[in-house]
Amino acid sequence: MERTLSIIKPDGVSRGLIGEVIKRFEESGIKITAMKMTYLSKKKAEGFYAVHRGKPFFESLTDFIASGPITVMVLEGEDVIQHNRDLMGATNYKEAKPGTIRADFATDIEKNVVHGSDAPETAATEIAYFFSSLEIVG
Repeated sequence: MERTLSIIKPDGVSRGLIGEVIKRFEESGIKITAMKMTYLSKKKAEGFYAVHRGKPFFESLTDFIASGPITVMVLEGEDVIQHNRDLMGATNYKEAKPGTIRADFATDIEKNVVHGSDAPETAATEIAYFFSSLEIVG
């Protein structure tokens, strides 16, 4: 079984979309093995998105993710990284397929409701950023 990290970003939390996102995961057969609501400080946000340091959107991205509570989850399933990315839709919500989370709910390229890991190595690093092995069920 593969694992990945999912984040419901501050815009999704503030708009009351946590249940809708979870519903879509569960209805598609994805198992949630860990979940918590938390805040990222600006410094923690910069650490999480360090791969994007130096890019023009780094400051606004880290400011946004640190602007309010987030819900982080570990998802598990067969090919769950790609499955989650298909459910989320393209990062640019204007390019996301109809019926995806971002097509349905995003309002901006950064305020696109969710984040998901893009590869097994990234998933392992991102999961460890938020969860200890004792916090993951299954």
